[in-house]
Amino acid sequence: MTQSKAPVIAVDGPGGSGKGTITQMLARKLGWHLLDSGALYRLTALAAIRQGVALNDEAGLVRVAATLDVAFEPTGEGHPVKVVLAGEDVTSEIRTETCGDNASKVAVIQPVRDALLQRQRDFRQLPGLVADGRDMGTVVFPDAPVKIFLTASAEERARRRYNQLKQAGVDVNIEPLLEEIRVRDDRDMNRSAAPLKPADDAQVIDSTGLSIEEVLDRCMAAAGQA
Repeated sequence: MTQSKAPVIAVDGPGGSGKGTITQMLARKLGWHLLDSGALYRLTALAAIRQGVALNDEAGLVRVAATLDVAFEPTGEGHPVKVVLAGEDVTSEIRTETCGDNASKVAVIQPVRDALLQRQRDFRQLPGLVADGRDMGTVVFPDAPVKIFLTASAEERARRRYNQLKQAGVDVNIEPLLEEIRVRDDRDMNRSAAPLKPADDAQVIDSTGLSIEEVLDRCMAAAGQA
């Protein structure tokens, strides 16, 4: 089997649906590679700001995206993948609400998406790849044998984020979080470049009210078809 034919499980869905946790657990259980495509957009936004490139500077953003010095380093079970930008651990910095919002703005620019497309496809290696994103099944890996669209209500996703921030000692109100999620959803679903939507052959899993273990069981059942 060639690299281009390595199996892919494409997991798409809106922010806060649990994709990051589930894809890491899937990759670990299967012993497969992991692609966090959202991190690439967050890294592009972060690197652009650090280099003084405006988030509406299309040419500048394309240059930043094409030259990202990034690495994903596995960590112990239960811990997020370490994200390294130009030798610096930026795992926590790219997970902030501000960085996520900036990434959503960058992601609507088609030339930026084009610059990152082949970089994402290069993650497809044996024994297989679990790809986390918003257009993995529709654009990046349209031939993936398994496509999952993981979603949850905006209220549920806001509640999860609220609890995460509270546990981290951050003083936060849930209403602004809910509004940010709704605005980002609208931008992601209505952008002209690869809008957020389930692939025609995706299995839709609504994680509202489900435990992580229940969601993982459903995804593992789907993964059995890869």
